[in-house]
Amino acid sequence: MADAERDAELQQGYTRHFPVSWQELHRDAKALAWRLSSLSHVRGVVAVTRGGLVPAAIVARELDIRLIDTFCVSTYDDEVRGEVKVLKAVEGDGEGLLIVDDLVDTGATAKVVRERLPKAHFATVYAKPAGRPMVDSYVTEVSQDTWIHFPWDTEAQYVAPIRGGHG
Repeated sequence: MADAERDAELQQGYTRHFPVSWQELHRDAKALAWRLSSLSHVRGVVAVTRGGLVPAAIVARELDIRLIDTFCVSTYDDEVRGEVKVLKAVEGDGEGLLIVDDLVDTGATAKVVRERLPKAHFATVYAKPAGRPMVDSYVTEVSQDTWIHFPWDTEAQYVAPIRGGHG
């Protein structure tokens, strides 16, 4: 299945769209770092791939943390949708680690990561109501019916006005 077809299928049921620019993502990830700056026990950052890579880099920079690892997951493929597959985990119970992801949506991915790293602090930039109980910190809540368009998934292009007209 092509990426565009997969995106269209995944977006079914979403009535709102929330585009996030690189600048907005940087601002929000920095706000997350500010919120996390009082955590004294953090010795390393774990990015949940792939969406957590950019926010984790920003948070690690702002908190002056140089130990960075990845927890690699796949939440769907062409055959099975919704099943979380762990491609690469992090050893230990999460003590002293800060898990960073871009978004907690249904909480399915967060649940799997939390089971493997129960003592870690889990932070996301954006949180939806269904997944919010799975994370310890977040910056912005968005409604469950909102599809977030991250800057790495979009390109600048013409968009028709909200009401009528073509330009």
